[in-house]
Amino acid sequence: MKLLRFVLVGFIFGIVLTKSEAISWYRIYEMFQFQSFHMYGIIFTAIVTGVVGIRFFKEREIKDYKGLPIEILDKEKARFRYIVGGTMFGLGWGIVGCCPGPIFVLLGAGVASIGVVLLGALIGNFLYGILKDKIPH
Repeated sequence: MKLLRFVLVGFIFGIVLTKSEAISWYRIYEMFQFQSFHMYGIIFTAIVTGVVGIRFFKEREIKDYKGLPIEILDKEKARFRYIVGGTMFGLGWGIVGCCPGPIFVLLGAGVASIGVVLLGALIGNFLYGILKDKIPH
């Protein structure tokens, strides 16, 4: 029962992604072809929500679900790794036609071919776990 609220948030996230058409391969294709503002609007809304949310959490002493204070540390300034990571993420997103967020939403919607993407994501995470101490951060 403790995890029920997280499952509910996951379901709401899936419904929002589906209703906003953020899981649509065609919408993602339109975005990368600069043919529509739809996905850029969704991404911009997510960025604004994140910035406001982080600001809210930093200004007030918000506690997590266990009652512990939430501490958000400032990131060190580094450009190269963000450029490389962002490029890899964008290329993967463009090739696959979805970002990691909707993988499970698409599985739940019955898109069986997304299983290959999930397998690739799991292998990538596994390899990162092995190599993380050997690569620069």
